[in-house]
Amino acid sequence: MNLPLEGIRVLDFGRYIAGPYCAMLLADMGAEVIRIERREGGEDRYVSPITAPADKAGEGPMFIGFNRNKKGITLDPAHPDAREIKRRLIASADVVVANLPLDVLAKLELDYDSLKAIKPDIILARVSTFGHEGPYVNRVGFDPVIQAMSGAMTLTGVPGVPIRSVVPFEDFGTALHTAFGVMVALFHRQKTGQGQIVDGSLLATGMMFMQSLLAERYVLDIVRQQQANTGYTAAPADCYKTKDGWLVVATIGQPMFKRWARLVGRPELIDDPRCVDDLARGNNSELINSAMDAWISKLTTEEAIQRLEEARIPCGKVFQLGEVFDDPQVKARGLFKFIEYPDGIKPIPVSNTPVQLSETPGSVRHRAPTLGEHTNEVLLLLGFNDAEIMQFRQSGVI
Repeated sequence: MNLPLEGIRVLDFGRYIAGPYCAMLLADMGAEVIRIERREGGEDRYVSPITAPADKAGEGPMFIGFNRNKKGITLDPAHPDAREIKRRLIASADVVVANLPLDVLAKLELDYDSLKAIKPDIILARVSTFGHEGPYVNRVGFDPVIQAMSGAMTLTGVPGVPIRSVVPFEDFGTALHTAFGVMVALFHRQKTGQGQIVDGSLLATGMMFMQSLLAERYVLDIVRQQQANTGYTAAPADCYKTKDGWLVVATIGQPMFKRWARLVGRPELIDDPRCVDDLARGNNSELINSAMDAWISKLTTEEAIQRLEEARIPCGKVFQLGEVFDDPQVKARGLFKFIEYPDGIKPIPVSNTPVQLSETPGSVRHRAPTLGEHTNEVLLLLGFNDAEIMQFRQSGVI
């Protein structure tokens, strides 16, 4: 089966999450993605290793997951003898993905003007923390920096110190925005022949994700505080203790609230002025949570799920990490692929393509590359011969 992006070549100069995850989404849909690393390997290759080679650092799950379906080569792009390799790579490519600071892009001649001089219709997907204009253009940062600057950390957790999310959602969100931008740019190029810059930034993602709470504060000057898992604008919307575990419940809207009130034996709350709408219920969450706690504490988690489901009220068990893989829905949807990786202790779970197309579904087709695994293969395809490749190795270019 032909995949939608077959015939599209992507050069992945990314690192850590935002760039590599963006390129991974393109690879899952059939693009030929070439991951380009330093000769010693990128920093993200060795984060939290789960493989155990005898003679070197092991690879981590972030690298193994985000670099499946890619080829991998080593290259020192700053080496003076690397210029011809870069030129041929760029001339053969459709998209360059790079989450590198603007000054580093320019130094490595991976900025848009340099790329366009080689391939006029090239698409540059550049990902940064703060964007490529403004006073912060040369500042560096990671996901937690934007969780902080967007205001998200001040509303996460219980009252006290600011708390970041364990999931780096600013990174993942930026990768998704950038991959969408690449697809739009490819569609535009197909119609016009023009390349362009796709500019993704964590700061823009943070503002987008927090826009509702930011707008509420700006317009109404409502000052929200940390309140753990309790919802701000609806109730019951919290995490509740059952006889044998924890359950999260999220309700919104009057019909759902009425069903919940009848289910827990508190129908009088339906006409209580403190529960007149979602906002009122959010403001009186203690009243509603006490009713929920009294009802749910007498039930096991599975009993509570069954009764809430019968009333069509959204709920879910709070899983420990080890329980996730055994969930029947996770299994039925095939949300993980278990792949063998060199020096792996056992097959490694890699999340499957997160969006599926009915006619041309993406897939996990092969594992992430070992360091420089495809260097010779790619350079031979670019027209270099074995002697030239050997010379590159001896001079420290690859």
